[in-house]
Amino acid sequence: MDCFAVTIAREYGSGGRLIGRKLAEDLGVDFYDKEIIALASEESGFHVDFIQTMEQKKASGFFYNLFMHTQELPIPEQVFLAQSNVIKSLAKKGSCVIIGRCADYVLSEMANCVRVFVYADIETRIRTVRDEYHEGHGDLKEYIRKQDKCRAAYYDFFTQKKWGIAQNYNLCIDSGIGIQASARVLKDYVLEFLKPKQAGGAI
Repeated sequence: MDCFAVTIAREYGSGGRLIGRKLAEDLGVDFYDKEIIALASEESGFHVDFIQTMEQKKASGFFYNLFMHTQELPIPEQVFLAQSNVIKSLAKKGSCVIIGRCADYVLSEMANCVRVFVYADIETRIRTVRDEYHEGHGDLKEYIRKQDKCRAAYYDFFTQKKWGIAQNYNLCIDSGIGIQASARVLKDYVLEFLKPKQAGGAI
């Protein structure tokens, strides 16, 4: 079988990263999340901490254009391009599950790519943030809302598409059924998605 990729975009607190890790284990493929930051650091020459800071920042405003006078592109765009190059290289190297970072858009020309969006009701997300992420922010509902707003602005800016809109993905899944169950559903979908391509009938 040719290499395939599963990209997982997710609402904050929906457990998309946890589901992606479990899915990768079940499929026996590589899993990439924070690892992309280190690889993008090597690609761009920017420090890992700096890339983490710049993630989900669109190229606008004074802060995001620091040092622009010495660069051909605004720094957020350089970080985005570095991460995009890493994502493409990883997808070519072997089958994998990739979390966030507009990977669904970056791999838009890859036939064997399953694009997933994970969402959940706010109470499920609050529990995940509190119990799984161990984040104790005062107003978790407002904190989650702000995180989603940042993700949406970043995605919309760099892809010219709308974050979370069903038409941009192959499958949208409510993770309220649980991490394990969500991973099982995704595994079944991925295997079905790949069947025509295994037979040589690319969609």
